[in-house]
Amino acid sequence: MDRSIVIGRLGAQLDAAASGADWDGLDLAVRDLARQLRALAVKGPWSAAERVALRRLRAAHDRAAQTGATAAADLQARMDEMRDNKEGWIAYALAGETEPGENVQ
Repeated sequence: MDRSIVIGRLGAQLDAAASGADWDGLDLAVRDLARQLRALAVKGPWSAAERVALRRLRAAHDRAAQTGATAAADLQARMDEMRDNKEGWIAYALAGETEPGENVQ
């Protein structure tokens, strides 16, 4: 039985989740990856085609990890910016509350 198709599907799941910024889907795909690879490995030695598919899977995993790391860094930068501007936002909000006739319904 050629396991290359299954291995290819695993890589496609990683690529699809990462490129779609589907972080929950990526988390599930990565969590399930080790279990599925162990199940495939017990079926005997890898053929040459399967080893090629495994290298492609490794590359898909690396791309997904890089995509996640980049998204995490972007989110951290946004959160840092929000934290750095927190005092200004509070001052702006408080200034609006002290204007006569403002916030009256």
